[in-house]
Amino acid sequence: MIRRADVLVVGAGGSGAALAARLSEDPGRDVLVVEAGPVPRALREFPADLLDARLVPGARPGDRAVRTIPVELTPGLAYLAARGRFLGGSTTVNGGYFVRARRADFDRWAASAGDDLWSYDRVLPLMRALETDLDHGATPLHGGGGPVPVRRTGLRHPAAAAFQAAARELGHPDDPDKNAQDTPGFGPVPSNAVDGRRVNTGLAYLLGAAAGRPNLTALGGCEVRSVIVGRGRAAGVVAYRGGRRTVLEADETVLCAGALASPHLLHLSGIGPAADLARAGIPVMHDLPAVGATLSDHPQVAVEWTPRRPLPEPSGSWLGGALHLPSSGGAEAGDLEILQSLVPVIGLVGGTAAVPGEPLPFLVSALTPRTGGDLRTVSADPAVPPRVEYRYLETGADRRGMREAVRAAAAIVATAAFGEVSGGLTGPTAGTLDDDRELDRWIRSRLGTSQHTCGTVPMGPAVDGHGRVHGLEGLRVADTSILPAAPLRGPAATAVLIGEVIAHAIRQEPR
Repeated sequence: MIRRADVLVVGAGGSGAALAARLSEDPGRDVLVVEAGPVPRALREFPADLLDARLVPGARPGDRAVRTIPVELTPGLAYLAARGRFLGGSTTVNGGYFVRARRADFDRWAASAGDDLWSYDRVLPLMRALETDLDHGATPLHGGGGPVPVRRTGLRHPAAAAFQAAARELGHPDDPDKNAQDTPGFGPVPSNAVDGRRVNTGLAYLLGAAAGRPNLTALGGCEVRSVIVGRGRAAGVVAYRGGRRTVLEADETVLCAGALASPHLLHLSGIGPAADLARAGIPVMHDLPAVGATLSDHPQVAVEWTPRRPLPEPSGSWLGGALHLPSSGGAEAGDLEILQSLVPVIGLVGGTAAVPGEPLPFLVSALTPRTGGDLRTVSADPAVPPRVEYRYLETGADRRGMREAVRAAAAIVATAAFGEVSGGLTGPTAGTLDDDRELDRWIRSRLGTSQHTCGTVPMGPAVDGHGRVHGLEGLRVADTSILPAAPLRGPAATAVLIGEVIAHAIRQEPR
């Protein structure tokens, strides 16, 4: 029999693992965290490929640690969005990119929440507390004693060194610490991978200092189907474990299932836009139109180049360097990203770091904050996925940003410095690069996503700055759903920060 919890955390991923571990630091607070996927009890129980920082399990179709959700990137362009289904959530299957959001992001979020809890100066102590920076140690900017180890990728691989030289040749500034707030440019990528091992939040938080706490229970294979709501209050959840229905009761329920699953779970619980829920056959418990009404993510394409000679396989991480530069249309410095992969696309998809003779990619994204999509639940059956539309490339500004990012990557490959390792692009051709319409077609034909979904249960219209769902007691959301728009950097580090921020807020509130 599972006893009633003070706090029930749904999802043991980037946010949920951090939130549960921090709340359990209070020995008088009983915390239960439930995860749909497996929950190993020790490092040795993690499959080796989920720890190998040269691999990206989330890129592999059908991987056992991944759940895929059908989405539509543009009208008629179907895609499968991947999310982790294992202890650590998506931090177990992502690329290990661990870059902080920018000050401008925090300014926007604080304004949306109406709470300076989200200002850069207020969150900086929590960003320091969550990490052990193995390059800088404890400084006014970096932490030296937190659960997540952070190390910047080396630039010793010939392709990474050539990228750095090419960026300098083009006049891009050096940006050696992308977790500072310096002028964006070229630099190594902060990563939660050390000596070739990805340290997901399950390892960092729940199998770290929190392991063995009697007031913290983690259940795997526990799939939550709905939140129990009555008389304006959440009382727990209905879940299935081992094929058996169970009710888990709690004084407070916190959804940390991710920006696709959390809004869907709210909808299935009757919390969301009343008319849409009624059409789906879901009894309306609480009309909250903002749930699922917006969605924010970053479009991405791979710009590939052919090595001039055989190059060594990466030794510690699939990541090389990263270049951030401003778009012409955006006021945000560094809103275009060129992220270097030292593993061919076929290797990322196939789960191997070495694929001799294959081209290597730059993963090119426009990171300008935008909200263009939505998530709508179409059935009361939890097995029926929601309809998710990203609506990429809808505006002229969207298309211009991606064109500029692709052209910037092509300019890197065209430098003399990069020519030391490269035989040139596999595409687009010079003619396509020079023609806006042709380049738009080229981008659309290869369009993917950075898997940075945010904004589906946003602070302001859906939740407050403490993650509390408007109009209901005992229910919060604490994952990237609550960010009104995806940040100017990939949100993995921010997802962990969300767990820290909401845990800090809960611990400050009177009980």
